[in-house]
Amino acid sequence: MKHPLHPALVHFPIACWSLATLADIASPWLGQPAWWLAGVLMAIGTLAAVAAMGAGLFELVKIGEADPALRVARWHMLAAMAAWLAYAASLLLRLDLPLDATPLAAPGVLEIGLSVVGFGCLAVAGTLGGTLVYGHGVGVRREPGR
Repeated sequence: MKHPLHPALVHFPIACWSLATLADIASPWLGQPAWWLAGVLMAIGTLAAVAAMGAGLFELVKIGEADPALRVARWHMLAAMAAWLAYAASLLLRLDLPLDATPLAAPGVLEIGLSVVGFGCLAVAGTLGGTLVYGHGVGVRREPGR
């Protein structure tokens, strides 16, 4: 492949999780449609993030041990994993077990709090990802003579 897959895949969990957090915050006023949408988006984002993280690991191993970008890449990975854990925990806590026709229950303060924490970790991961690309040039093919 001529370009890394990770940057293309991260848009899905970022969009799903960001909208899920927004819906979670709005759910006390908007009710079931908002918290149900948040749960569905959280599930989609959590699954999509597994693919994005796998592609990210593939890119991580390409960074040399002496490259200063490696330290940033490791922090980026940890922040992304923390976001995944927060969103996955929020999703698991809102599952109405045993699963039936309505598998999602209304989130409480803990579930919404985990969603907000996940968004914070996601913002940190995104900032570090931007630093990797724009600051260190990771994943950017350089043309000869440029």
